[in-house]
Amino acid sequence: MENCIFCKIASGEIPGMRVYEDEHTLAIMDIAKDVDGHILVIPKIHVKNILDCDNETLCEVMKTVKKVGNHLTDHCGYDGLDLLCANDESAGQSVNHFHVHIIPRKYGDGLGGNAEWPSFPGAKHDLEETFKKLRIKSDFSATSDCP
Repeated sequence: MENCIFCKIASGEIPGMRVYEDEHTLAIMDIAKDVDGHILVIPKIHVKNILDCDNETLCEVMKTVKKVGNHLTDHCGYDGLDLLCANDESAGQSVNHFHVHIIPRKYGDGLGGNAEWPSFPGAKHDLEETFKKLRIKSDFSATSDCP
């Protein structure tokens, strides 16, 4: 997509600090400077968000999230990670290209247990009623779309 900053980074048209790259995905440093080690994982093809993402691309993105996350905890001194992903403007998505934020964490880092989660005012409807509306009825087969 011609005006997408992540597409421009993926194509090399503009620079990005590439932490990891493979055929399908790219992990880059987030330039927000909000927390040390903040990384974004993006697909190289333009997909607006997870709701528009095909299963193969989603699997590739998540494999890269895991690879980068394991690197951060196994080799870079971090204890854990927060993964954040806003999907659509209504959820706070600010760049219309699917991306997953990796926020590396250390015990006592001062970010709290809910570093970037919104505050929730409490459910307005009965849990059982909501469950009945949202439940997906399927055979829950053990097959997977991920290779």
